[in-house]
Order: sequence, then structure tokens, then C-alpha cells
Amino acid sequence: MIETCDLQYRETIEILNSDQLQYKEHNADHLPDPDKKRWMGQVVRFGLVGVLNTVVDLLILNLLLLLFPTNSTRMFLIFGAIAYGVGAVNSFLSNKYWTFGSRQRTTWREVVRFIVTTLCGIGWSSAILWLAGNALHPILINPTVWADVSKVVAICGTVLINYLGMSLWVFVNKTRKARGEFIAPVVIGQDAEAHNLTLSGTKAAILQEQSLQFARGPEQQGPFKNEGEPMNNHSLSVVLPAYNEEEIIARTITTVNAVLSEWHMEFEIVVVNDGSVDRTGEIVMALATENPRIRMVSHASNEGYGATLASGFAAATKELLFFMDSDGQFDVRDLQEFLPLIDTYDAVIGYRIDRQDSWMRKLNAWGWKHLIGWTLGLHVRDVDCAFKLLHTSFLHEHSLEMRGAMINAELLYRLKRAGCSYKEVGVIHLPRLHGQATGAKLSVILRAFRELFVCAYAWHREEKRLSTQQIKQELAARS
Repeated sequence: MIETCDLQYRETIEILNSDQLQYKEHNADHLPDPDKKRWMGQVVRFGLVGVLNTVVDLLILNLLLLLFPTNSTRMFLIFGAIAYGVGAVNSFLSNKYWTFGSRQRTTWREVVRFIVTTLCGIGWSSAILWLAGNALHPILINPTVWADVSKVVAICGTVLINYLGMSLWVFVNKTRKARGEFIAPVVIGQDAEAHNLTLSGTKAAILQEQSLQFARGPEQQGPFKNEGEPMNNHSLSVVLPAYNEEEIIARTITTVNAVLSEWHMEFEIVVVNDGSVDRTGEIVMALATENPRIRMVSHASNEGYGATLASGFAAATKELLFFMDSDGQFDVRDLQEFLPLIDTYDAVIGYRIDRQDSWMRKLNAWGWKHLIGWTLGLHVRDVDCAFKLLHTSFLHEHSLEMRGAMINAELLYRLKRAGCSYKEVGVIHLPRLHGQATGAKLSVILRAFRELFVCAYAWHREEKRLSTQQIKQELAARS
């Protein structure tokens, strides 16, 4: 079975490589310049962060001047440096995760580079402050006005050095730099080495590693537990949401197919393509053509994580439903711990062991978990873990309303309101090696907060109405 899956994947890659070459030949002159678009976006975001930093900087400076009034240039320089340092913390976080989209973990080297850039900015700012302060001081009587004008001049003078330092040295996206922002054919087999020799440096190494991984197939990842034995008497629908996952989607699908086939289960794989703008849809369609167990549901445009899952839930036809992200951060073989529990519990939900995300995303998840617990009374270890198993009938009877990141919280809330039981099981979480996460986008976060508070208000009102109605019925029954 594994050899068949590997053969199908090789044939699929050959077809897609041919289509890709034709597409690039006919459309090379009409493709947008991604570097220009990315640079313009960075400049806009950097400017907005700069505005926020300016506000923070001026507030801290004026607060210090209010508490410790002075006409001393030395003290003013110290106050300016303190204000600049406070703004630097906001600058680091906002520029790393928003402006330059750096998803790698924060390292000491990155922090040191940022500190060096910040110190250069402080030195540059101090020099400008000294020049501007001495030039403007004789004509400005009010020390606060003098301080503010000088500080604005200093901020304007340090914008360029900060942007260049952060974009070219501090927050360089190593993954994007290594890939070179290109899409190359994946070559498998004897021709792989010759093909990769035509590439340069890191690009060749990355493609060669991908080729070796695909050529090895799932069987090289270790023996399956209970290999060859049925894992469960129920049939299973696997829902895989996908958005711009061309680098990993084929491996995810073939691995799921191979593992469940080894377990002798009746299953289907429902891939929901949420308006991907890369080759995700093409890859899934090619695999679906070769394997009737694979189905694809497509959105014309990107509708969001919740809408993607909802489409997958509606398309599921088997007794059990399992959903997992398709970005390669989960191992489907962890499902073997879930299946024996589904006959005892209404749902089995995973929580990530040693979550492989940045500390900022972990902090956001911690805050979100406690906010969900406070507003909805849901107390679980990992609200948004995309590794859950439950009965398909429940999802068909309790349709979910959320179309954003709130959908996992709503699912747990519906289970709780229906009096269903669930079991939490730890699953391995792997580093993300391909694609780009979208959960940390500001638009996604704001949508989740809006959905949370709107729905919490509506659901609490509904609970109160039902409780009042139940009390009235009980009083009527007693009388």
C-alpha cells in the first residue's frame, strides 16, 4: 500500500511539474513582483509601528518631564534615552511578528542584533537631540515645547537607520531567504542529484532534502503501532483544512492515507481548499484523481479557518470525524490513542505537548485560553488544538456558526451545552517547516475577539432565557 501511495505521488509530481513549466512559460510576463509588494507592505506596517512608537515615546518623555521638570540638556538626553528604550520593546515585538513576518523563535543573536541597532538609534537620536536642542533652545521659552519639538526631529532622523537595520540585519526571514521566493519542481529518484547540482547553495540543499523525504515515504518514520490490525470498527472522515500549503499538502495526504490503510479502516480524506492562491488546489486534485478516498472542497476565496472547517464538517459522510491541520505540525499516528476512547466519550480532544511555536504565540494562546474560560466557562488545556475526534452526527445536528478562529471554542461550548463528555489527550507538536501561519494576523485576532464577545453575550442570554423557562415549567408542574 505504501509503495502504491509513493508511486501515485511520483506520478502526481511529474504531472504538476509539467503544468508548472507551461504556466511559467505562458505567464512569466504577467506575474506580479512579490518583492515589490512585500517591500511596500513592510514600509506601511513599519510606518504604523513608528507612529505607535512615537506616541509611546512622547508619553514617556512628557511623563518624566512632568515628574522631574528640568532645563538641563543632560537630563533631557537621559529622559529621551529612557523613553526610546521603552518604545524599543514595542518596536521589537511589533516589527518582528507583524512588519517583517518573522515566524522563527526569538534567539539571543536576534536580540543582540536588535539591541545593537537600538543603541545605534539612541546614539543617532542623542546626536540629533543635542543639535536640535541647542539650535531651538534660545527661541523656545517653554521647556516642554522645546523637548517635544526636539524629540520629533530626532525621531524623524532615526527612522531610516532603524528600518534598514531591522529589515536587512535583525529580522531577516531565513526561511524565505533560503527558498529564494521561488517554486521549483520536485525531482525524485535517480535524476534528483543531477537536477539539484544545477541549483545554488541553500536552494539545492532544501530541494534535495524534500526529494529524499518524499522518496523515503511514510514507512521511514517508524513502525506503526498495531500494524495490520483494525484500529476501530467505525468509519472515519478526515477533514484537512488547507490554505497555501503547496509545499506540504501532498505529504500530509499521502501519510494520512498510508497510516489509515495500514490500520484497515474505512475512511475518506476531505481536503478543504480555502481559496489558496498557490498550487495547493492543483496538487489535491491530482491526488484525488488517482485515489477515490480523497475528496476536495474548494472556496472561491479565502473565507477563514472556521468556514473551512464548517465546509469539511458538512461534507463528511462517515461515522466519526477527525480534523487536523495540514501544515505538518501534527502526526496522524497519534490518532491511535484517540480511537479506543471514542466509544466511551462523545469527543476526544488533543492538547499540544511542548508546543513548537514562538513565545509570543504561546503567550497569546495562554491569554486566549483564560479568556475563553472566563467568558464561556470552558476550562481545557488547549482550546485551539487542531487535533480532535468526535461523532459526525453531532456536528450535523449542531451546526457551528463561527467562521473565524472562534470555531474551536464554539465546538467545545456546543459539546458542553449538549451535556456531552470529552477526554483530553496529549499529542506531539512538530515545528512548522513549510508555509506561513496565519493565526497571528491582526485581522484574525480582531475577528476572534469580535466573535467571542458577540457570541458570549448572545449565548448567555439564551442560557438565561432557557433557565427562566425551565423554572416556570417546574413551578407550573408543582401547582
